[in-house]
Amino acid sequence: MAQFNYLNDLKTLATIDGPITRGPLQRWVKKSNNENINPSLSTSSKNISNINLSACNQSMQKLSVSGNLSCNNSVLSSNKTPTRNENKKGKKTPSKNKSPGRSTTPTPNKLAKTPNKADRFIPSRSNSNFDLCHYMLNREEVEEVAAQTVTGEAIGRALADTEPGRLLQYTCKAPAAPEGYQNRLRVVYSQAKVPSSVKNTTRYIPQAPDRILDAPDILDDYYLNLIDWSASNILAVALSNTVYLWNASTGQIEQLLTLEGSETVSSVAWVQGASSHLAVGTSSSVVELWDCEKIKRLRIMDGHTGRVASLAWNLYVVSSGARDGNIVHHDVRQRNHAVATINAHTHEVCGLKWSPDGKYLASGGNDNLLNIWPSEHGQHYSQTQYIHQFNQHQAAVKGLAWCPWSAGILASGGGTADRTIRIWNVNTGANLNTVDTKSQVCSIIWSTHYKELVSAHGYAQNQIIIWKYPMLSRVTELCGHEARVLHLALSPDGTTVLSAAADETLRLWKCFMLDPSKKKEPTESKAAKSILNMNSLIR
Repeated sequence: MAQFNYLNDLKTLATIDGPITRGPLQRWVKKSNNENINPSLSTSSKNISNINLSACNQSMQKLSVSGNLSCNNSVLSSNKTPTRNENKKGKKTPSKNKSPGRSTTPTPNKLAKTPNKADRFIPSRSNSNFDLCHYMLNREEVEEVAAQTVTGEAIGRALADTEPGRLLQYTCKAPAAPEGYQNRLRVVYSQAKVPSSVKNTTRYIPQAPDRILDAPDILDDYYLNLIDWSASNILAVALSNTVYLWNASTGQIEQLLTLEGSETVSSVAWVQGASSHLAVGTSSSVVELWDCEKIKRLRIMDGHTGRVASLAWNLYVVSSGARDGNIVHHDVRQRNHAVATINAHTHEVCGLKWSPDGKYLASGGNDNLLNIWPSEHGQHYSQTQYIHQFNQHQAAVKGLAWCPWSAGILASGGGTADRTIRIWNVNTGANLNTVDTKSQVCSIIWSTHYKELVSAHGYAQNQIIIWKYPMLSRVTELCGHEARVLHLALSPDGTTVLSAAADETLRLWKCFMLDPSKKKEPTESKAAKSILNMNSLIR
């Protein structure tokens, strides 16, 4: 029988329309049963309770019918809840004055506030219109859903018309991918034309050399200048006491000269323009002039007391810097070739470059100084007094390069104790920018196609760095040499950089390749035209 009692209890708990049969008595029940205290009010209390019960039932009926206004208007007019003033009609409220002879029982109006048989409101489900109530409560939400449904249908139709794999589409069709391009999802689409100022200017720079050549017995000496690339695409390389010529167009190698005894080649420099004349500086303090087409030495020019570590041409004048600290200007047309001698530095002159316009000569020495010499008026050699002397470098200044597309701009690099590249404006003497490379600067060259410069480094990275001008931000680094990179040279077309290192290798890097559609035809400069007749003058 216990299981039946349990089921009956569950059924009783689940019934919400029946009377409450279990639990403590309500307050109004307790007060209605208290007849012994005030029997005179018992009858009136019952009448009031009946009135309130009927009013409560009328209120419940009103709430249940209010959900269906169109069908139960008559019920609302007949079953009207009585107001508080109507309940008070014909009833006299007992006095609130507390006297010893009167009862303290609460007034009947206070008892009328107690609901019938419960202390909470339970609606009548049979008289409620749940469909109408649900619609009224969710009317705003339904309107939002309807709007979203219309938008969703429009998006669905738009997506159905797009090509597979593309999620977003602009009004105009996207540009076609380049020929051979496989990944269509990585194409950048644009509705408007991108301004040229914000276009991506990056280019592909190979990180591996295009070719590697052997350079056995190349001297590992920071202060020498042992390679040079001519305008006729011939590379001159000095290996110990021998000079070799490598034709970059055909790949043919030819031996130019070999010095006798313990002499070594300390510098080489091609004359400007498409000429076959090469100046060679030696450890025996002389400068030799060679005709490379005939493999013939034309003359020997002296004037130094130490090895000639640097050479620079200005038309028919070749300037030489030596370990004695002097700079000698040789006019190769004259019998007395030494037209001027300058006591330029207190230590070896390891860097020497003429500006492209021939107005200035820059010299760097092992005394950590950089001097700028103006050219003599109407001549192609410099004056004996410098116009600028820069002492900001803390080591030997070997890396020197003039900007080919901005007059008066010079780049210089310092040795191991300095490790900086500095940009100078020789017209004003201002140091425009400086960057710490964290490594020994051995050589510098400028690009003729891009606003960039290249530097070769020694201890301790042994790398080649391409810098963006004028901010001197790194574009890329080229690694591969196993020893310090001592020399750099630029090909005549300006696309290839050659590096020579102490690991006895020459590496060619395709750093400045041009877009074939943007390539310009080379034009001869005034300086090149003036050199065309130079061969007859030398002969």
